[in-house]
Amino acid sequence: MTFTCSFAAVFHFSCLNYVLCLLHSRTMGSSSPRLPPFSFFILLLEVVTASEFTICAYNAERFDEAKASDFRLLHTVNRIVSRCDICLLQDVVDSKAIETLLESLNRESDRYDSYGYQSVSSESLGNSPDDMQKYVFIYREQNVNVTGKHQYQNKTAFLRAPFAVQFQSEKTAIGSFVLVPLHSDALQAVQEIDRLYDVFEEVTEKWNNTNVMFLGDFHASCAYVTRADKKNIRLITNSSFSWLIGDKVDTTISSDTNCAFDRIVVHGEPFLKTISPFSAKVFNYMKDFKLPKREALQVSNHLPVEVRLKSSALLLQATPLLILAQSFLSAL
Repeated sequence: MTFTCSFAAVFHFSCLNYVLCLLHSRTMGSSSPRLPPFSFFILLLEVVTASEFTICAYNAERFDEAKASDFRLLHTVNRIVSRCDICLLQDVVDSKAIETLLESLNRESDRYDSYGYQSVSSESLGNSPDDMQKYVFIYREQNVNVTGKHQYQNKTAFLRAPFAVQFQSEKTAIGSFVLVPLHSDALQAVQEIDRLYDVFEEVTEKWNNTNVMFLGDFHASCAYVTRADKKNIRLITNSSFSWLIGDKVDTTISSDTNCAFDRIVVHGEPFLKTISPFSAKVFNYMKDFKLPKREALQVSNHLPVEVRLKSSALLLQATPLLILAQSFLSAL
């Protein structure tokens, strides 16, 4: 006989065991439970973190078939992408590279996790035949669905006009949300970041959805966007937008730069409340994967940025047990 059990069910079982342990300890006259009280909350923290939904953005710097054909580099990109429920890849210059990436991610014999991955991609964008790029979202098909996509048509306003995608996920407390990518023209970064407000107005009217997140390589730092420039950017002057990656964060690998180029910005208090606190950060894959700097730079000079969305389902299911556990803990 084969048994299957959801993660929430395992969590319930663990919580129940802990509560029973507390009850047994009190019944037997023990002054303390066999497990230290904080172990329950460590368990809770681990389970809640595991249940959260991760969104990432990564400038893969000229991601083409040559990079995808290099097993070592592809392996690194796979490890980066497979950490995320949705991963925005920027500077994708070759559709075959995405095909190779998806084939590798979904290969049964070499799968990086238990998920299946799909992609949704913009058209090639840019003003020069030598520098046409795509925005590509790689997402876990078990956890999220694409419910709409929209290419911003005012292409004179951006070097690479944003390609907005609306997602729906029952895994998230927010449910439905819109991701808007931007890989800005560095020399026009101030103007392009400001014009994201116009994109916001267009997509919110189109989908009647104000849960909008902007993400990507904005070049929003160092010489490209100065402190004086901020007064000219509506995404900064309008308090409805929250910048989750700070100005002092270094999103690059090279020792020659220390700049917060890559950013995540969310609109509105409802969306902000569904963001896991302090989860917006840079993922330093060079450090985590123990890669030499030379090897990491062969993939990209950029580090991915990421943020986690809360999951409401697990917390709702766990609430009765948490209350029960709290009552026992308070009696210790």
